[in-house]
Amino acid sequence: MKKFIITIVCVMLSTVALAKDRLELYEDYDLGTDIMTVTTVKVDANMEDVYLAGLQQSWVKAVKLQKELGFINDWKIYGSDLAQSGDFNMMLIVTFNNSADLEPSKQKYDAFMKKWSEADTKMSNEISAKYPEVRTLTGEYRMREIILK
Repeated sequence: MKKFIITIVCVMLSTVALAKDRLELYEDYDLGTDIMTVTTVKVDANMEDVYLAGLQQSWVKAVKLQKELGFINDWKIYGSDLAQSGDFNMMLIVTFNNSADLEPSKQKYDAFMKKWSEADTKMSNEISAKYPEVRTLTGEYRMREIILK
C-alpha cells in the first residue's frame, strides 16, 4: 500500500512539474483575425421594445447597409433574459474581417453615403436624440477570438 501511495504522489508531482503556469502566444494559442466591436447598454425597465424600435430605424438600418456593401461581416443584438440584473442588459455587436476594416476610409464613407439618404440621416438623428431617455451606454469593447491549441 505504501508503494502505491508513493507512486501516486510521484505521478502527481511530475504532472504538476510539467504543467505550465502561463501560455505563450502562437505556441499555445493563436489570435483570430475577426474583430468584434461590442457596445453594452443598460435599457431602462420596460423600455426594451421602445429602444429596439428606434434601433431598427437607425442602427440596424445602417449596419444592414454596411453588410450589403461588404464593409462588415455581421451584426447582432443580444438581450438579457434577466433584464434588471447587472451593469447592462443589451449588447450591440458588429463583426469586421480584421482590424484594418476599422480604419477610416473616404471611399467607404462615400459609398455608404451614396445609399444612405438625407431622410435616413434626419430620421436617425431624431431617433438617436431620444435614446438617453430610455438607455445608458455602459461600455465599448473591441474583442478578438482566442484560439487555444
